[in-house]
Amino acid sequence: MKPMSSGEGFLLSVVIPVFNEAGTIGKVLDAVLSAPFEKEVLVVDDGSADGTGDFLRAYGDPRVRALFHEANRGKGAALRTGFREVKGDVVLIQDADLEYDPRDYFRLLGPILENRADVVYGSRFADRGHRRTGRLWHYAGNRFLTLLSNLLTRLALTDMETCYKVFRKEALEGITIEENRFGFEPEITAKIAGKKHLRICEVPVSYYGRTYRDGKKIGWRDGFRALWCILKYNLFR
Repeated sequence: MKPMSSGEGFLLSVVIPVFNEAGTIGKVLDAVLSAPFEKEVLVVDDGSADGTGDFLRAYGDPRVRALFHEANRGKGAALRTGFREVKGDVVLIQDADLEYDPRDYFRLLGPILENRADVVYGSRFADRGHRRTGRLWHYAGNRFLTLLSNLLTRLALTDMETCYKVFRKEALEGITIEENRFGFEPEITAKIAGKKHLRICEVPVSYYGRTYRDGKKIGWRDGFRALWCILKYNLFR
């Protein structure tokens, strides 16, 4: 793994899966582009039908590349498409809503730039993050899934389901994403944990949870799929 201690001379690839987020994608892109790192932004429009695709086609910043799925396939499928196109030294996943704040990039990238980690998870439940509470069952479900994942991966994460995951590009080499929807989270965690040489750490991040009325898309079926994926990618591989 090459050192990046200065924070200079490296390219950050931000991958943003998006589905029907016309009301937020512009604000998210403005916030991402304002982060003071040399970057490329890959937005994967996953079959949006609300004008998101039209907005992305008209967006004029050369740092932003838009990729398009003709039909909705899910977050994991969008990330698989984005990961194939990244050119940067570090890959960061950013959601297209306003739940996660790009001002946390300094905190997320710090352990990698200081050569203390190869993978960083941004935890909504660790100390020092600003957090707007969501539904109790979302919180309880996340904590249960994280605990079960930890028991099988032998990691000590507080938030396996977080959007904010950051990787040295080399950490993703040899990993193929199979899950099309939110099963991506336990899948990538299991596969990263299986690379015994990788240094994985967690930092607190801010979180401003949305409701279903606001456009939140994950549901109870995804929770059951996540449970199956934890077992599948840890026990049956």
